[in-house]
Amino acid sequence: MTVKITNAAAVSALAVLRSINKESTNVQQQISTLKRIDTAADDATYWSIASVMRGDSTNLGTIGDALGLGAAKVDSTYTAMNSAIDLLGDIRAKLVAAREPGADKDKINAEITEYKNQLQTMVDATSFAGENWLVNGQPAAPPQWKIIGSFVRAPTGEYQAQTIDFPSSQTIMIDRNDANGGLLTKAVNGNVDGTPVRNYYLLNANSAVPATGTEISIGKSTTDSQLIDMLTATDAMLKQLTNSAAGIGIMKARIDDQIDYTADLSDVVDKSVGALVDTDMDEASTRQKAIETQKQMAVEAISILNTSASKILILLE
Repeated sequence: MTVKITNAAAVSALAVLRSINKESTNVQQQISTLKRIDTAADDATYWSIASVMRGDSTNLGTIGDALGLGAAKVDSTYTAMNSAIDLLGDIRAKLVAAREPGADKDKINAEITEYKNQLQTMVDATSFAGENWLVNGQPAAPPQWKIIGSFVRAPTGEYQAQTIDFPSSQTIMIDRNDANGGLLTKAVNGNVDGTPVRNYYLLNANSAVPATGTEISIGKSTTDSQLIDMLTATDAMLKQLTNSAAGIGIMKARIDDQIDYTADLSDVVDKSVGALVDTDMDEASTRQKAIETQKQMAVEAISILNTSASKILILLE
């Protein structure tokens, strides 16, 4: 006759040990991957929410890059327009100096010419990503400049970029196709008393369609009346440039706000994802130490039970 003796206590202890080992494996995985929920099997609901939010974070990063590119274009244009306003102010100061009795108009004109050369060089050099908002060399200038300036949530749920339009007529200073399309190449009425009308332009860019007026340039024969008309035309150009720079400045501030908001929102999304699925390392470390203690106790219990069973077998021999 065969007798099988089952030690219920030992079986229970082994079951507890297996459970402890399984939990230990899970904690070790959480610590090594830094993820409390790494796959859908861990928690399908949280994993799904976190996956969608990671997609949002990626979209926000792409939009942030596009906003940065748009901001760079606006910044370069804004900086150039401010410099143009300064140079035009210097030209105006020289025209005022030319009205002084005994002023050397030829020397003053040489200085004005140098300022004009600086203006043209600066305008031509203001290009970012192959786009220059200050110059048009095409048969027809685009009616609007378009840049990424904001974003919205589409009906489908993802973030989508939106463009801002800005009239090109407010930024183009030199138009090489039609001089009348450039703020500094088109003729401006410089007469204040009505007759005769004198139109002046600042820069001669050798446009295919030239301006119908006279370039601002002085010499010994330039009369005080002509200087007054040139000053009037220059003031009109300064007013146009100032208004345009103000519009660019407003757009620059709007894009900068959107960049800051996008970065903040992306940080919030990343933190939310972390709160859902990342491992709390302090908690995991504490759990790991507790599990090690439990494992040692389970092993000790099994050892005691095995020892007791051995003693019983000795008695039965």
